[in-house]
Amino acid sequence: MAVGDYYLPYTSTPFEGPEKLLEIWFAPSPAHVPDAHAPKNGRIGLRNVPKQVWEDMLDIVKCKVLSVIEGKETDAYLLSESSLFVFPHRIILKTCGTTLNLLGLPRILEIAHKFASLPSVYRCFYSRKSFMFPERQLGPHREWKDEVSFLDAIFPNGAAYTVGKVNGDHWLLYLTTPGHSGVNGETAPSSPISFSSSPLQSENGEENETNQTHQNIEIDTPFTQDYTIEILMSNLSHKARESFFLAPPVQDTPSESPSIIGRTLSSTIGISDLFPPHLTTLDAYAFDPCGYSSNALLKWSDGIEDGCGGEGYYTIHVTPEEGWSYASFECNVPLSTSPSSSAKDIPDLHTLIRRVVDIFQPGRLSLTLFISNANNNNAEEDEDETAVEAAQRTFKSALTAQRSVSCSSGGSVTGDGSEQKDRMLYKRTDKINYQFGGYNLAFASFEFR
Repeated sequence: MAVGDYYLPYTSTPFEGPEKLLEIWFAPSPAHVPDAHAPKNGRIGLRNVPKQVWEDMLDIVKCKVLSVIEGKETDAYLLSESSLFVFPHRIILKTCGTTLNLLGLPRILEIAHKFASLPSVYRCFYSRKSFMFPERQLGPHREWKDEVSFLDAIFPNGAAYTVGKVNGDHWLLYLTTPGHSGVNGETAPSSPISFSSSPLQSENGEENETNQTHQNIEIDTPFTQDYTIEILMSNLSHKARESFFLAPPVQDTPSESPSIIGRTLSSTIGISDLFPPHLTTLDAYAFDPCGYSSNALLKWSDGIEDGCGGEGYYTIHVTPEEGWSYASFECNVPLSTSPSSSAKDIPDLHTLIRRVVDIFQPGRLSLTLFISNANNNNAEEDEDETAVEAAQRTFKSALTAQRSVSCSSGGSVTGDGSEQKDRMLYKRTDKINYQFGGYNLAFASFEFR
C-alpha cells in the first residue's frame, strides 16, 4: 500500500495550495530606513521589530510561526501556512489555505510606523494564482474584486490586473507606484528619478498598459535590481507527490521532529541541491500527515563572478494530495539567462527551472518573473532583447526542449552519471509581457504534452 493511500481518509478535505502574496516596501532600499546608520546589534528598520509583534499580527492572518532563520540581511519565518520574510525596508507575507492575508495589512502598517519609524508605504504588491476552491475562502479573499476593494480603501491609486486566461490558469496582481498619496493620507518618499509607464504587447498583439502617473523618486544609492521568479505548479505526478506523505507510524519507535524529517526529505529529492549547498541556509518542515514547506537564505554574491549581490531567499510549499496537488517555488536571486560555468555557481535561469520541475513533475505550471529596471529598457547581451523576452525564451527552452534527466534522486539533477530517462516536456499555452512603472513582468503557462 502506498504511503499516500494509507493517509487518504485523513486528507479528503480540499486544501487551497495557491498562496496569497503580499509585499510591502516602506523605503526604496535598506539605506533609506531612518536608523540605517545606527544599527542595533547589526539590525536596522523592520528587522528590529520583536518576534512577538509579528506573531500577534499573524494571529490576525490565522497562521503560526514554526521556526525562524536569521540571516545577515533578512529574517525568514517558516509558517504553518507558508512564509514571512522581513527585510530592513520591506516585508513579504505569503500564506496559503483560507488564511486572511490582507487582514494583516493594517496591522503591518501600524507596526512599521511604531517600531521602525516608517509611516508611509513606498510600494505595495499583492498577487496570487487563481484559486482552486474560491468558494472556501473567507473575508476579502472570496473574490478578486473584494480583494481589490480592500486594497483600494488603503491605497487610492493602486492598479489591478488579471494576467492570463480568465477561464483557465491565470495570475492576479495589484500594485501601487511611488509618489502617490497613499496610506491614510500619508505620502511615499519623493524626488529625482522618474519612472514612466508604457505598454508591452502580449503574444496575441494586444497592448497591456497602466495609466498611472508617477512622482519622482530620489535614489542616492546604486541601482539594485529587484527580481522575483515564481514557478506555480499543479497536477503533480504520483511519484513526486508520494515523497511528501509521512510514512505510517511504527509502534514504540521514537518519532523524528518535523524539521529533521523536512531536511532529510529536502536532501533526498534534490531540494537541497537547487542552489550550491555551501551558499544556502535551509529551514524545512514536513507536515503530518502530508505537506512540506521550506525557506532558504542564499549568499548569492559569493556565487557570481562580479562579486556584487547580497543575501537572497527561496521558498517552497507543497500540497501533495491527489485532486488538488500543488507546489510553489519563489526566489529573489537574480538568475542569468546565460549558462553558468560550474556546479559551484548560482544556477542560470534555465537550469533552475529544470531542477524545480524535475522534482515536482507538474501537469500544469505557470511562471512569473517580476523584474525592476531603472529606465524600463533593460536588455541583456543582444540590444534588441529585453530582460523579459530573454526570460520568455529561457522559459520555453527549459520546458519544451528534449533533454535527459537523472532519476537517482526522485527526478532531481545530480550530475553523478547515474541512469538517465527522458524529461517531461511541455507545450506553452500562454505568453504575456507587461511593463509597469519601473517593473517588467514575464508570464507564461505550460501544460504537459
